[in-house]
Amino acid sequence: MRQIIIYDTTLRDGTQGEYISLSAEDKLRIAKKLDEFGIHYIEGGWPGSNPKDARFFEMARLATFKNSRLTAFGSTRKANTKVDEDENIKALLDAGVNSVTIFGKSWDLHATEILGTTLEENLNMIYESVSYLKEKGKEVIYDAEHFFDGYKNNKEYALQTIKTAIEAGAEYIVFCDTNGGSMPFEIEEILKEVLPTVDIPTGIHAHNDCGLAVANSLVAVRCGVDMVQGTINGYGERCGNADLIQIIANLQLKMGYKCIPDERIRHLTELSRFVSEIANMPPLPHRPFVGKSAFAHKAGVHVSAIIKNPSAYEHIDPSLVGNRRRVLVSDLSGKSNIEYKAKELGVELSKEQSKEIVKEIKKLEDKGYYFEAAEGSLFVLLKRFTEGFEEPFKLQALRVSIEKNGSGPSISHATIKITVGNEEEITAAEGDGPVNALDNALRKALSRFFPKINEMKLVDFKVRVIDGSEGTAAKVRVQIESRDENEIWTTIGVSENIIEASWQALVDSILYKLIKDGEKIEKENHHAREGNNI
Repeated sequence: MRQIIIYDTTLRDGTQGEYISLSAEDKLRIAKKLDEFGIHYIEGGWPGSNPKDARFFEMARLATFKNSRLTAFGSTRKANTKVDEDENIKALLDAGVNSVTIFGKSWDLHATEILGTTLEENLNMIYESVSYLKEKGKEVIYDAEHFFDGYKNNKEYALQTIKTAIEAGAEYIVFCDTNGGSMPFEIEEILKEVLPTVDIPTGIHAHNDCGLAVANSLVAVRCGVDMVQGTINGYGERCGNADLIQIIANLQLKMGYKCIPDERIRHLTELSRFVSEIANMPPLPHRPFVGKSAFAHKAGVHVSAIIKNPSAYEHIDPSLVGNRRRVLVSDLSGKSNIEYKAKELGVELSKEQSKEIVKEIKKLEDKGYYFEAAEGSLFVLLKRFTEGFEEPFKLQALRVSIEKNGSGPSISHATIKITVGNEEEITAAEGDGPVNALDNALRKALSRFFPKINEMKLVDFKVRVIDGSEGTAAKVRVQIESRDENEIWTTIGVSENIIEASWQALVDSILYKLIKDGEKIEKENHHAREGNNI
C-alpha cells in the first residue's frame, strides 16, 4: 500500500478564502487538531507577509507536534536582490521551523509580465533561494506555481525551472494548478511526460476554479506523485483549494492508498466540522462523506431498499468517516420512512398507525409543514398517534398585546389559561416581543406542574413566508430551536397568523421536553422496580 504524504495549507491558503479570517490563536487550535488527526505537513502561514502569521510561529514554538511537521511559506527572493538581504527569506528563517515551502514562477508570462524580470533572472531567483535555505539546514519544498499553464505555454522553460530547483537541493517538487483551469486529462498527460524526468519526490497543488481540484489531485496520485496539498473543506481563494477531506476519504477508502492511520479515518467528519466552527463557516450539508445530507434518504423507495441492504443506496458505511445515516420524513415519504424514523426516535408504531401517519404528514406538508427540518415536531406527532398518549396540558385561552409609547421600545404582554389534569392555571408575563411573552407566560404556567421545563431554553427562532403572493396575509412557517443540557431539538408551526404559528412551534418544543423527561422517569422507575425484584 503506497503512502501518500498529506500537506495541509488551511492556515495559509485556506485563509485567503472570502469570509474566512483566523486569529493566531485560532490557527494554533486548528494546527493541534490536524496534528492529532495525523496530517504529515501543516503549513502555518506566510511569516513574511503579516504580523499575525509571524506571531503564530512564535506561539507554535511552545507547542508540541507529535505527528505533523510545521512548515513556513514564502516566495523566492525578489528580482535583483541579494538572497541574504531579502526580507521574505529572512522571515522564513526567523519562523524557527525545520521545513519551508517556497514558490517560484514556472510560467514565462509571470516572470516577464507580472514580476517584470527576465527569464534568466527568474531561474537565478529559484536557484539562489532554494540553495540558500538548504545551506541554513532547512528542508525545502518547492511549489512550482502555475506549472501546468506554464507547461502548456512554454514547455522547455517550465521544465527548466523544475530542473533548477532540483539542482539547488529541493526535497519536493510540487506541481501547482494555480488558476484551477486544467482538466484531469491534461494533468494526466503532462505528468506522464514530466514525472519520468524528476528523480525526487513530487506533489500536486490544485485549485477548484473548474470544480476539478479533487479529481485533478486523485489523477496526479495515480500518475505517481507522492504528496497532495490542499485545505480542510476546500477553503481557499476564489473557488477554493482541493478538499483534503474528500481526498483522504477517496484515496484511503476507495483507491487503496495510505494517507493517515486507519483508526483516524473515523474522525474525518469531526475534523471537518471542527474547522468549520473555528472558521465561523456553516458546514455545508451536501459536502461529500462528511455533510449532514451525505447519507440522508428521503424517497420511500430508497428507504425501503436501505432497510434491506444499505449498500443499495450508500457507497460506503457512513460510520467509516464518523458520519451517520439519516432518514428524512416528508410528503415524499412512504411507510418505510416512518417506520425507520419511529424506531430511530424510540416510538413504537403498528403498521396501521404508520399508514395513518404517512397520510397525515403528506397533508400537513401540503399546508407548508417541513418535518425533515423539525424532528422535534415529528417526534411529538408520532407520539400523538400512539395508544394511550395524553396531552400533558391543554390550552383554554390566550391573549397577546403589544404596547408602544412614543419612540420608546415596545413591550409585549401575554395572558394564558391552561389546564393540567383537573387543575387550572392562569398566568401573565411580559416579553421583548410577542413570542418571548408567550414563552415566558407558558413556562410560568407550567413550571408548578413540570419544574424540569426550567432546564430548557429557546436558542433560535426563524420565520419564513411560504408564499409571498398574499403579502402580509401570507402563510408563514416558524421554526424554533430549543435545547437543554442533553440535546437540541427543532419544532415547527404553520399559519397565516405568525402568533399562531409561533404558538404551535412553542408548544411542540415544550411537549418534546415533557415527553422525553417522562419517558426517562418511567425508564428509571422500571429499572428500580426490576432491582427491587432481584
